[in-house]
Amino acid sequence: MKIHHIKNYTVVLDKVVFLSGVFLAEDDSFQFNIKVVDDMLSLKFPDRAEAVLARELLVKALKSAD
Repeated sequence: MKIHHIKNYTVVLDKVVFLSGVFLAEDDSFQFNIKVVDDMLSLKFPDRAEAVLARELLVKALKSAD
């Protein structure tokens, strides 16, 4: 089991079932959502660059989790 910590959440990679793209949230922050087996996590960032970087790192971790 591979575990990563993102924005005060602990994400267990083998529990992730869906990862959204980065989008502009209602409060003008940037966000992406992670759907895990039992819950949905909404991660917000102050700017798009931070959100894209965090999402790319999570995708890289998901790809390496075997």
